[in-house]
Amino acid sequence: MSLTDRAVPGAPCWVSLLTGDLAGAQAFYGAVMGWTFRRGSFGEDFSVALSDGRPVAGIGNIARRMGVPVSWTSYFAVEDADVTAARIRERSATVAVGPLSVGPGRAALAADPAGAVFGFWEGRTLREWQIGRLGAPAWLELRTRDAFASAIFYGEVFEWATGRPDRCEVRYEDEAVMVRSGGRTVACLRGGAIEAAPDPQIRPRWHVYFYVDDVEKAAESALAAGGTVAAEPGESEVGREATLRDPDGGLFTVTTGSRS
Repeated sequence: MSLTDRAVPGAPCWVSLLTGDLAGAQAFYGAVMGWTFRRGSFGEDFSVALSDGRPVAGIGNIARRMGVPVSWTSYFAVEDADVTAARIRERSATVAVGPLSVGPGRAALAADPAGAVFGFWEGRTLREWQIGRLGAPAWLELRTRDAFASAIFYGEVFEWATGRPDRCEVRYEDEAVMVRSGGRTVACLRGGAIEAAPDPQIRPRWHVYFYVDDVEKAAESALAAGGTVAAEPGESEVGREATLRDPDGGLFTVTTGSRS
């Protein structure tokens, strides 16, 4: 698998599941998503999920070791991890881990001012990984209390909406802040629960949407594999979708739609 020099700065460049059961996660996502797996380059506690031979996500058996909840984590490409970490801290947010040297680059985990966890990566990325590719993440969504405040934070940290051709664009659409790169929507920031008024009790988080051919089949497979259905299959503004939870607690949505 080849590496490209750099992803678009500020754009999503990877998603990874922080789990407490690597074997169990592989069995679940293999059954639900049809993924296969290879060992990651960071040791036996890591694997790379493949769809039709292309990398779509990472899985790391490190949630308990790091003392963090089982969750899907979104990573964003940056040119300088130290500069990004400084911007985060200057804006009253937290850099929890790193930046650390990891393989061909440097990585860190952070939390925005509302508490949503995200990662950032300085270095080369997998050429085959791309938001919107079938089997890969369809897009990422920040579910938070105040989408506009969050857009200001991430815009300043990742230099979104600066007018530069090598940066992400931002626009308001469908009651959410849309982040676009290379002509496609790669992320959106939404205040409050999905299709509901802003909820002060919501736990802010980055949420991953994955493409599937059949939402009902994915939900049935999740139940059969020991997971749960957090939101039943139904229509959204972009297509049919359902929100699922793996046996260890990882939450994600499967969709047939596209925001591109």
